[in-house]
Amino acid sequence: MIRVSVAPLPSAPRTLQVIDEAGGVVVPLEEAEVLVWQTNSANGLAETVAAAPGLRWVQLTSAGVDWLLGSEVEPTGIIWTCAKGGAMGENAAEHALLLVLAAARQLHSFVRARTWTGEAGRRLAGSRVGIIGGGGIGRSLATFLQPLGVDVAVVRRSSSPVEGAQRVVGPDSLDSVLEWSDFVVLATPLTRETRGFMDRRRLSLFKDDAWLVNVARGALVCTDDLVAALHAGDLGGAALDVVDPEPLPADHPLWQMSNVILTPHVASTREMAPHAVAAVLAENMQRWVRGLPLAGVVDPDRGY
Repeated sequence: MIRVSVAPLPSAPRTLQVIDEAGGVVVPLEEAEVLVWQTNSANGLAETVAAAPGLRWVQLTSAGVDWLLGSEVEPTGIIWTCAKGGAMGENAAEHALLLVLAAARQLHSFVRARTWTGEAGRRLAGSRVGIIGGGGIGRSLATFLQPLGVDVAVVRRSSSPVEGAQRVVGPDSLDSVLEWSDFVVLATPLTRETRGFMDRRRLSLFKDDAWLVNVARGALVCTDDLVAALHAGDLGGAALDVVDPEPLPADHPLWQMSNVILTPHVASTREMAPHAVAAVLAENMQRWVRGLPLAGVVDPDRGY
């Protein structure tokens, strides 16, 4: 029987159900071999791990782990897994598709209008979408775009094919993909290498009518550089679910720009997350029982 502890409390009912169905039992921290950490914050995590001397595996309920790797918690000696890929990726990819379509059809202009306007917008079919990141979000988005007649390029470390993408290239081809794309979607983890990588130089590579879409992490983009690039007309617009800083101050210039779409980090909400997290936990509990490799293992060296 798997001895599992859940923190912070209270425990989500679906989490308790999954643990029970997998043959687990919820125990106090000092008796636990598995910890389910129910928040995307490291506050209290180090103390929680220290209180569980027999701990062997920590299942995180977040997809991103930049908050963990940037904390005082040392992710060594224990298996750490997160909710990357799967339904969490699909949630964010669905929102990315929404933002791409909104940008293509000029929805930002229509929702701001106070009178009948002229025609605007373009079909997504025949356009070029560059997806930066080939994890759960990127793979799901490429699949969603496949029936829409879009030419998709994915930039990722691995050269393995991605369903729905016509080509997969390495990070050394990033600049050429930015120059090629009509829409650039950021779907990559926040790491030492990617923090602020979308800077003024890279933004200047965009076509003047291309859009930047970010559903990953706000700190991937140098916000001041983005504002300057938008003012200069280096790109057509930006559709952002995540920003830096976050929440975005009410007086920030991005709010005033007519070619910017902002949503408040809702690509994967708390309401959506329990179903996705429960699926990840259920799969990993079954793998743990069978002695199989766990899904979503965190690689501290790569940062995700």
